Amino acid sequence: MAISVPIPRLDHVVINVADQLDEASALFRRLGFQLTERGHHSLGSSNHLAVFGDNYLELLGFEPGRASLRQDVWQSPTGLSGLVWKTEDADAVWRYLESQDIDGAVPASFFRPVQLPDGNEDQARFRTVQLRPALVPNGRSFFCQHETPHAVWQDAWRQHPNGVTDIVEFVVVAQDPAAAAQPYSRLFGANALTACQEGAFVLKAGVATVRFAAAGYVTQRFAGLPPDYNGSARMAALSLRSVDLRKVKASLLLGDIPFHEEESALIVSAEHAFGVALRFQQ
Repeated sequence: MAISVPIPRLDHVVINVADQLDEASALFRRLGFQLTERGHHSLGSSNHLAVFGDNYLELLGFEPGRASLRQDVWQSPTGLSGLVWKTEDADAVWRYLESQDIDGAVPASFFRPVQLPDGNEDQARFRTVQLRPALVPNGRSFFCQHETPHAVWQDAWRQHPNGVTDIVEFVVVAQDPAAAAQPYSRLFGANALTACQEGAFVLKAGVATVRFAAAGYVTQRFAGLPPDYNGSARMAALSLRSVDLRKVKASLLLGDIPFHEEESALIVSAEHAFGVALRFQQ
């Protein structure tokens, strides 16, 4: 039986907030995001989501007494630490990763209880399979199969004061962008990645683009690097599409969030957004 090459499509991004779920959720609400109520995974971690049209942002951390659970996750730097792809068949992806010698652990199943906007109780159930951790410094990259997508993508959760509708760019900063992009060339095929200006490599991933770029690109486009950036490849920044930048500006002013304003974008640097730089655009 032929093994199909996965199609790159961004499912969600993970921001590691460790033991600071309260602080992070308060900050992201001040940034103008509507967050879901705190969820608790069967694996021991907890989260809040900002749900968009085709993807979502996850604040992932742990509550007191649970630091010993999922220790591999908390070893990543605080900030953007998870690049997650869509799949409808985690087991098929696992077979493909094995065939390419880029597999990590076997697929894992887990869940978290959810209260839906209509008041009904449900479970969000997932099946995930991860790329070999050694290939992804300072974070994780994995595929997520949503067994209950309705327990994540609820229209009521997609309405944000800042008007954001989707993540449209995910940026990995690296001294050697080609080396940082190489595992994804092995994953999706060499033709999936395109070289562009500034020595960057880009990968189209559904409504989003994943970009592997040098520090200069991130500094120019996102008003700086993560405060603790040490030169190793690092997930660093997001661009988000908003229906109206006036909504973004109003949210940032109301939340007392420092920002940099350009003609067609508003930028919140990493130091003001929990280690991940945010660029809001239309």
